This record gives sequence, structure tokens and C-alpha cells, in this order.
Amino acid sequence: MQKVEPDDLSKFGLIPEFIGRLPVIAVLDPLEESALMDILVQPKNAVTKQYQKLFSYEGVELKFTEKSLKAIAQMALKRKTGARGLRGVIETAMMDIMFDLPSKPNVKECIIDEKVINEGQAPKLVYKTEDEMRNESSKAESDDPAESA
Repeated sequence: MQKVEPDDLSKFGLIPEFIGRLPVIAVLDPLEESALMDILVQPKNAVTKQYQKLFSYEGVELKFTEKSLKAIAQMALKRKTGARGLRGVIETAMMDIMFDLPSKPNVKECIIDEKVINEGQAPKLVYKTEDEMRNESSKAESDDPAESA
């Protein structure tokens, strides 16, 4: 497979006009679990960072355990979807959480572990203390632009 030639493509059934328009033929090896885990966290626009940003709009810090990242990568490998399948695995696990969190204003942290990914369990939620809730409400009242007008 590493030494594919244009003749191989025509034997496979592609028409010569199409093969002539392919300037370079490259063969890709499947990604390993460690590479998929890196893709989840390292790029500037990594999927996990996107979800963390979405959760920050609700005032919730989203955390993924190392085991959850491994479970996501394993699931993508099992589905044979590679790096493009990582988002789908996370979306499946996060769908209910994303709809439930806005109705829970006292959540401070949401921790995703491997059981959330593999078994569909609810994530671990860390709630704000009463003092934190009071501080937030007093801060919001002092920032109210209607009062300053």
C-alpha cells in the first residue's frame, strides 16, 4: 500500500482522466491512541478547549480526566473514525450535560471521567458554596448598568 502507482488506481476502477488530475498520491497510516489524545488537547482549537469555552459562558469550569481522554480516543479507534470522530464521541457524551447545566446556576465545575464516555453516566459536578453564590449575586448587582443611570 505504501507504493501505490497510477496504474494501481486504474486497476482499482478509477478512470484515467481522474487519475491524471491527482498530482501527488499519498498513503496515510491510521493514527494511534496517543496521537488522538494529543489532538484532543494540544491544538489551539482542540475540541476539548472548544467545549471548555462553551461551558465557561455558563460560569462552569469543564475538566477532562486523563482516563476520559483515553476513553474518547479508544472509542474513536473502535469506530474507525480517526481524528474526525473525536468530536462525535464527545458530542454524544456531552449532549445531556449541555442542556442540563444552564438550569443549574450553582455548578462550579463539571468533571468528565471515563464512565461518562464509556457508560453514559452523569459527570461529577462541583457546586458553589453559599458564600460563592452570595459573592456572585452581590457582584452582579454592583455591575448592574440600570442602577448607575
